Amino acid sequence: LFRARPTAVNLQWALSRMAEIAEKNSYNSIASIKDILFRESLHLLEKDQKICRKIGRVGSKFIQKGSSVLTHCNAGGLATAGYGTALGVLFRAKEERKNFSVYVDETRPLLQGARLTIWELMRAGITCTLICDNMAASLMKQGKIDLVIVGADRIASNGDTANKIGTYNLACLADIHNIPFYVAAPKSTFDLNIANGSAIPIEKRNPQEVTNIGEKMIAPLAVNVYNPAFDITPGEMITAFITEKGIIKPP
Repeated sequence: LFRARPTAVNLQWALSRMAEIAEKNSYNSIASIKDILFRESLHLLEKDQKICRKIGRVGSKFIQKGSSVLTHCNAGGLATAGYGTALGVLFRAKEERKNFSVYVDETRPLLQGARLTIWELMRAGITCTLICDNMAASLMKQGKIDLVIVGADRIASNGDTANKIGTYNLACLADIHNIPFYVAAPKSTFDLNIANGSAIPIEKRNPQEVTNIGEKMIAPLAVNVYNPAFDITPGEMITAFITEKGIIKPP
């Protein structure tokens, strides 16, 4: 499990926590250790839900009346313990009865935006529109995007942030168009053991994720494919981090 997702630090943090609990209780029977680990997992579940709701409360101030938000990949209840980080900010703004809208990147190649994020937003009654990843620049140029909010898989000491592939594209576009770019993430996503993004391992994924959409092949057989799951956004391109501890701005 620890090796399954080398880029994201949250899973590694949680597994390390569970291993520590198991070691501390190693004198117990296997059945007792299982019960202790189960209770600890429920504690982590409850804690994550509270943290995400705090992130939502902290970040909702950035959503103004009439705001148009762009988000990428999925950072909602399906990616967390039921509420979300980047989407948690939007859910909270909706609870505060703010009138705003969201553009959702489809997020190729696995389409987390199209399959997951847009479904969560529609279910919450939030006005949302699905777009192809390559449409963001055009919308920004037309003045239709006021801010970008994304989640994160790992954040280095200097603020360099690993998130779903395509996030760096949006940061560059937001920088060119002078649009605020926010990263919503819990304290556990910050990896202060690494100095910068170059130390974050980038997971490479199955080529078929690019050559196929579901069972349907959309590219020539035996084509060469480059399929990293994440990219690194430089810390200096991030307007602020939205965390359960508050807002973190440069430096």
